[in-house]
Amino acid sequence: MLLPGKKLVYFVRHGQSANNAANLRQGASGSLSDKGKAQARFVGERLQGAAIELVLASPYERAKETAGIANETFKCPVEYSDLLVERKNPSEIVGKDADSEEVKKIIDVIDRSFHDPNYRYSDEENFADLKDRAHKLLDFLSHKKQRRILCVSHRIFLKMIFSYMEQRDTLQAHEFAVLDFNTKVENTAITICEYNFWRKLRGGNPWRILAVNDYGRIV
Repeated sequence: MLLPGKKLVYFVRHGQSANNAANLRQGASGSLSDKGKAQARFVGERLQGAAIELVLASPYERAKETAGIANETFKCPVEYSDLLVERKNPSEIVGKDADSEEVKKIIDVIDRSFHDPNYRYSDEENFADLKDRAHKLLDFLSHKKQRRILCVSHRIFLKMIFSYMEQRDTLQAHEFAVLDFNTKVENTAITICEYNFWRKLRGGNPWRILAVNDYGRIV
């Protein structure tokens, strides 16, 4: 039973997409693979006892599909928010093989090098953009009336959410680069976070992470 002033948010990465399976860098389009659909059903079953009251999802096709399939278990309201979309990739790499030399060189520059937080290769979202969006998302979630929420989002932005949740405005670009390189967020992995209004009232960080990247395998 949740005490007054607290809520639980279950963050889930979408199921495997056809583009994931083909190792392609993605934009907004792209549906789930058969494996991704099975993963979405499985995550719904795993959260059957969580008493989910609201599903919030990125409007990207793969996230909408995941939310819809998982919600066959909960049968609760579903909302879509641009705050949950994936970090926008540079147009130069969307739809291309992630292992191609062209793509790897660009990713090394934008993801794996230490640079100014406002650095921008071309038209992608940069570190400052993502950090600001994570702040807006957590503020948005803190004001939702529902106290058990499932959020379906994407790999890189989920890493930013969790990083910002822990370090807030002190988070630096080089710290996020290290975390991004060294951590994984699996398809339909569940990360459980708690929001505590009373901790905020006392001047503390109202968010804390209770479980990270918890997933069951669909083979």
